[in-house]
Amino acid sequence: MAHLILVPTPIGNLEDITLRAIRILKEAEIIFAEDTRTTKRLLNHLDIHKQLVPFHMHNEHKALENTVSKIKSVGSAVLVSDAGTPGISDPGFLLVRACIDEGIKVECLPGPTAIIPALVASGFSSDRFCFEGFLPHKKGRQTKLMELAQEDRTVILYESPHRLVKCLEQIEEFMGAERKVCVVREISKLFETYHRGTAVELKNYFNETAPRGEIVVIIEGISKEEVKLKKKLEKKSK
Repeated sequence: MAHLILVPTPIGNLEDITLRAIRILKEAEIIFAEDTRTTKRLLNHLDIHKQLVPFHMHNEHKALENTVSKIKSVGSAVLVSDAGTPGISDPGFLLVRACIDEGIKVECLPGPTAIIPALVASGFSSDRFCFEGFLPHKKGRQTKLMELAQEDRTVILYESPHRLVKCLEQIEEFMGAERKVCVVREISKLFETYHRGTAVELKNYFNETAPRGEIVVIIEGISKEEVKLKKKLEKKSK
């Protein structure tokens, strides 16, 4: 039976890979990669030499049918992203869905992801949370921020360095200057940092200190007191 296995790869420290992941990479007949150059460096480090085929944002729709056919023909295939778990904020989910539709067995190994370490180390509640990935750049961005402003769960976002200040400005605008935020940079890498504070404090900090690297933004959910207050105000306005 044809089989696709999603294998998480290190997001920084190369030691963040499981023994099982290494074994699966060694056994795979073909490996589909977001960027074959990036994956090749990892495989060389692990002394693994396999056929690499690109599967990324630029060719996923065009190559989907061809990729599924290859998986059927080889039997055992692996999908990796440049870093972390495939399918999270990348086109891997399209391949997973196509394989399921074609009756191909799909399996995902547990492993590295930036979401959980950032959440747990933020100090915010981790029993209930929502992951929004990257916010829309233009259309729908404000609507989404207004929606998240009412969210009582901890909110997790991905953000690029050049858009971080704008993101913090909008958190201040839609959620309030005192909303608590944690900006996490370069998880599992040499310069991993956690910046905790209010929206306005972090906005001011990153206005002075240009952010770099991979960024996760954690936003504390709206408090029960705020929810009660807003409901009272809404009733009064009616």
